[in-house]
Amino acid sequence: PFVMSFGFRIFGVVLIFVDIILVIVDLAISDKKKNIRETIEGVSLAIALFFLIDVLLRVFVEGFSNYFKSKLNILDAVIVVGTLLINMVYSFSDLSGADQIPRMVIFLRALRILILIRIFRLASQKKQLEKVTRRMVSENKRRYAKDGFDLDLTYVTGRVIAMSFPSSGKQSFYRNPIEEVARFLDTKHKDHYKVYNLCSEKGYDPKYFHYRVERIFIDDHNVPALENMLKFTADVREWMKQDERNIIAIHCKGGKGRTGTMVCTWLIDSDQFESAKESLEYFGERRTDKSTSSKFQGVETPSQNRYVGYYEILKNMYNLSLPPKRQLKIKSLKIHSIHGVGKSNGSDFRVQLIMRKQVVFQCVCATQENCKVCTN
Repeated sequence: PFVMSFGFRIFGVVLIFVDIILVIVDLAISDKKKNIRETIEGVSLAIALFFLIDVLLRVFVEGFSNYFKSKLNILDAVIVVGTLLINMVYSFSDLSGADQIPRMVIFLRALRILILIRIFRLASQKKQLEKVTRRMVSENKRRYAKDGFDLDLTYVTGRVIAMSFPSSGKQSFYRNPIEEVARFLDTKHKDHYKVYNLCSEKGYDPKYFHYRVERIFIDDHNVPALENMLKFTADVREWMKQDERNIIAIHCKGGKGRTGTMVCTWLIDSDQFESAKESLEYFGERRTDKSTSSKFQGVETPSQNRYVGYYEILKNMYNLSLPPKRQLKIKSLKIHSIHGVGKSNGSDFRVQLIMRKQVVFQCVCATQENCKVCTN
């Protein structure tokens, strides 16, 4: 909804600062500048009405009971209504007889100062900004938004959770705050969850999850080694059979590519799906919130899809054992079109072959290092 959009929330924050500045200016100018004062009062009253409409719209969108579950929302509503009443009293009071009733002037000025409490609305606005920013970053991935939580987190099955990276510091403004993820897991699955971090690029203190964290190092937009896929499923298998209440929470950075690869691998291993195609389709269906957008939020990188297929073969044809190693020699690599890739002319294009975390070959089109560029 528009009222929950990033632009609308930023506009609200700007108006708070504008209104505070207007109050300070109004208190600073002399009583003789009546026209300026009336203009300021009118603008301030309009801002107060805007904030009232803002609250009413959010109550309508979220529902009365859900909105007022939050103490911060209750405080926000009290401040909005209170400052609106003060604005109305101050704007519509006749101060022409101020010399005869100086105490009334002092009282109304004091009321005007009270409008400065609107600065406390910034706490509410910050909360709303965090919420809309996280929703922008997670796009239309299915979220868990109930029971006091709003997280980029999806139950793929009753015992498998896919989520984005549990973050701290500045990143927690637009991704899942690690404290909230820990609170969710401790609330819903206390002592019965294990977290799998698939990011090779970053980690966090495992104490948040009571040291039940396993790391599988996979580069962004890349695939795990088959050995790591087998170790992962063996570890999950052991954890799941310990207690039927045990669940797993798997994440990478965005909770889609690498996460989907390993989730689908487990779905095949646990006989919930026979084929890679079925498991990949199911994960995409569960991770995508079609009520907000039709954009697919499943596994899209071709190599990741292919590796889920490899695991299907390992399970069905090799009894979860790696086949004998074969040495292959790459003689050539031909790319027939790079239209739409970078600048489309090869000047910023390079190819790297990486084996076991080591670059074994590289070609740079700009300098034609180890390659030849042909144009028609």
